[in-house]
Amino acid sequence: MKKGSKLNSILTGSCPKCQNENMYVDKNPLHLGSVLKMHEKCSHCGLRYQIEPSFFFGAMYVSYGLNVAVGIAAFIISYLIFNSSLKTSFIAIVVVLIILFPVLLRLSRNIYINMFISYDPKTTIKEI
Repeated sequence: MKKGSKLNSILTGSCPKCQNENMYVDKNPLHLGSVLKMHEKCSHCGLRYQIEPSFFFGAMYVSYGLNVAVGIAAFIISYLIFNSSLKTSFIAIVVVLIILFPVLLRLSRNIYINMFISYDPKTTIKEI
């Protein structure tokens, strides 16, 4: 992944505008107490992450789509590839979604903010 691509910003959780700083206070999504704690703005380019009040409520729709996709993938892998029973396959879906919850939650926020903000290579000075 090269700097400047949306995929880089989404997977690393970096600022979508300058991609020089992580948006989250704690980079590890598995620290459940701080999984959604974000910096108010980028210290490099000054981008405010909370663009408007309740901005990240829209990320719930992205989260729903991601969870459905992961659930379908878990079912296909469990039922069709490993030939598990339906009951075991549905248990696999629940277990996979619980384990991946913090990662998918953060990933949905990253995708959502990258839908509205694009990378700007000329952003090198703090814009206040």
